[in-house]
Amino acid sequence: MPRSLAGETIGVLGLARSGLAAARLALGRGARIYASDAGSSDAAREAAEQVRSLGGDAEVGGHDLAKLAACGRIVLSPGIPPTAPVLKEAAIRGVPVIPEIEFAYEQLDAPVIAITGTNGKTTVTALIEHLLRADGIDAVAGGNIGTALSELAMREPRPAWAVVECSSFQLAGIDRFTPRIGILTNLAPDHLDWYDGVEEYYADKARLFINASAESRWILNAEDERARTLIGDAPGTRLYFRVETAPESEDELGGWLSSGALMIRTEAGHTERVVDAAELQILGPHNVANALAAALAARLAGASVEGIAAGLRTFQAPAHRLEPVVEKDGVLWIDDSKATNIASTRVAVRGMTRPTVLLLGGKHKGESYTQLLPDFGGRVKAVLAYGEAAPVIVGDLEGRAPVERVDGGFDRVVDRARQVARPGDAVLLSPACSSFDMFRNYEDRGRRFAQLAREGGAG
Repeated sequence: MPRSLAGETIGVLGLARSGLAAARLALGRGARIYASDAGSSDAAREAAEQVRSLGGDAEVGGHDLAKLAACGRIVLSPGIPPTAPVLKEAAIRGVPVIPEIEFAYEQLDAPVIAITGTNGKTTVTALIEHLLRADGIDAVAGGNIGTALSELAMREPRPAWAVVECSSFQLAGIDRFTPRIGILTNLAPDHLDWYDGVEEYYADKARLFINASAESRWILNAEDERARTLIGDAPGTRLYFRVETAPESEDELGGWLSSGALMIRTEAGHTERVVDAAELQILGPHNVANALAAALAARLAGASVEGIAAGLRTFQAPAHRLEPVVEKDGVLWIDDSKATNIASTRVAVRGMTRPTVLLLGGKHKGESYTQLLPDFGGRVKAVLAYGEAAPVIVGDLEGRAPVERVDGGFDRVVDRARQVARPGDAVLLSPACSSFDMFRNYEDRGRRFAQLAREGGAG
């Protein structure tokens, strides 16, 4: 339940959407606030001005360590990794640091459905919100998906459900965050530019289960061994979703395919047919799995099978996730900017049915691009490598795939793709890298790609 923060002094690191929302929430509940951002963009300056107008203290272009040291705790925006240099400063070493979702959860008067995993979590989060709303249930999505959880905590009236996408960085610092329903979509190496190894990354994902109880409901990927077993012996009811295999027993709770239909079982002895997979507007086996996970969560949250079916028939993929942008001169341009790791790009490439010009690059995250090679055959006609990762991509793929390095900025990459593509081809932006070498975020990258594709030339 929400509580007063009167008398507390709280620091906020980062003044993007989540940091600003956390500052507003804290001020609204009576706390004193010092918020800071190492950057000094127009957006950060505007956010700082908002904080000051509400009675808080804020600055951009750096952090006042003395002011941070005077705080009772520091709220960390999700865009700032736990390894950020400011967090290593001796002056603030004794100040507790919590992620924004932990802070917001303390003030959130609504049950939580939490979704994490390496890939698919944005789609599953958006799907659950859509399915619940299709059945008349007031659900709102937030967390890593775009709307800060602190925004949801300020919402009046309170939602019936908060559907929260959780990154590994956000989960790393949680203590009280307790989802009523939790989903682990899958696991694959990611963020190896920040973590010392994949096991450290998986350990942060496993924190989803730290507050598990007998009342918890966990929806797990039965066909991803690591995702299925990461939960260990945490209490709660387990439900498994699967696309390629059948339930292991008649008592297994979860979701699966039968004769092309999505089936779910959320209580013993009661199996329900939801919808034919062919009726989904999101394509690919990975999206059937996403639909099953979301359907299970929605059913557990009180939605009817009829409402879930109606929602699945009308749901369309989130922006920047295998999103067709335009078909021009016989070439289909597809925005998959959300694919910021190798596993996600592999899923995208496997789904291609046209000869594909693949735009690969950005800020390198520590994975080997050779992992993509098994999926290239018969699909990828050219790889255009760009950004900070370009030398690594070329080094990994040269001699094994048709790869070309393109220097001079993102617009030149799109222009080169237009030169290489022929009628009947597809140009796929599925970078397998983060966007931060050239763009603010993956949305910014996807929007620029779509703009250039529609304009028909480089800007």
